Amino acid sequence: MAEPTESVITMDGSKPYKVELDIFEGPMDLLLYLIKKDEVDVYDISIERITQQYMKYLDTFQMLSIALAGEFLVMAANLCYIKSRLMLPKHVQPPDEDVEEDDPRWDLIRQLVEYKKFKEAARKLGDREEKQSSLYTNHPEKIVALEQEERPLDESLGIFDLIRAFQNILDRFQEDEGLGEVVDDNFTVAEKIDFILDSVAPGTEISFSTLFAEAASKREMIVTFLAVLELMKINFVKVKQEKLLGEIVLQRNEMEAAAADQQNPLAGE
Repeated sequence: MAEPTESVITMDGSKPYKVELDIFEGPMDLLLYLIKKDEVDVYDISIERITQQYMKYLDTFQMLSIALAGEFLVMAANLCYIKSRLMLPKHVQPPDEDVEEDDPRWDLIRQLVEYKKFKEAARKLGDREEKQSSLYTNHPEKIVALEQEERPLDESLGIFDLIRAFQNILDRFQEDEGLGEVVDDNFTVAEKIDFILDSVAPGTEISFSTLFAEAASKREMIVTFLAVLELMKINFVKVKQEKLLGEIVLQRNEMEAAAADQQNPLAGE
């Protein structure tokens, strides 16, 4: 697992910062994302490769102090168990009365297939509900539509895409031998929130990578990313991607930005 940062990351300099966002999905979603990213069929997954990628994400979650549900750790243990079984010769495989197949991956594959079907069915029901909600049988003039909160992530972009983009930026930073950790790097999440709001005018956007261009340490990059997540949580910014594998950009919402100074409880701390 990832090594903890040298000093505690805080929101405003007083207490440790912990990320809790409702935009995070479950371990099955992460596995399906990794399979899709590798462009392989779910029946042809490489347990060794997917376990390595999965554990890297868990390392990143730990480094960012992201609060994870217990299911993520249960899945990690399950992947390691399957991987260890695959490494054993068939004649020394542990007996399992519930498993009829010789392939230790099969139970996981079956779960993934069923979960994927469930997700697709839920998506279709959601689309149908959205279409139905726009149809009115009588007196439409009396119906007042509720203001819809804008999703902080573009429809084509998931939270795992954002984590992956941050991993790539962090990897490039660590490969640069000319840069090292700054010991006296005591940025807080609140300070980086102010930095982002000052850097991005209302209604404008900035590339995700540009936010980290002047970072002098790994810790500063982590705090900057946490600030982005916090701004997404309070709906001050939206993260989007114009095309597949294209540049990820951060756009400051006009309506939210207009009242940012009054609404941001972290400003000035």
